[in-house]
Amino acid sequence: MTELAQQQCEACRADAPLVSDEELPELLRQIPDWTPITRDGILQLERVFKFRNFKQALAFTNRVGAIAEEAGHHPALLTEWGKVTVTWWSHEAKGLHKNDFIMAARTDQQLEAE
Repeated sequence: MTELAQQQCEACRADAPLVSDEELPELLRQIPDWTPITRDGILQLERVFKFRNFKQALAFTNRVGAIAEEAGHHPALLTEWGKVTVTWWSHEAKGLHKNDFIMAARTDQQLEAE
């Protein structure tokens, strides 16, 4: 388990501090397969996971949903035949919080659980 994935998520509020420009490169180094994107003016983390079929994609989606529910922090999940797109951001804070990086690292672990 990566160090980032082992960290605890903090309760997130609308006024929660977002990841700074200085922190962003270091956090991204810890989750190299994730891409920062800006959608509707909000910085988010996104990764597309590939699978051999829909059944595997759906099982992965359910595992990610379970860890999201456990943490009380939920991503956007798009499940298609052979792939799942996962997008993390802090809805209340309207941007990237450290929680999003922790959850991205935990999402990567769900791929290993396959």
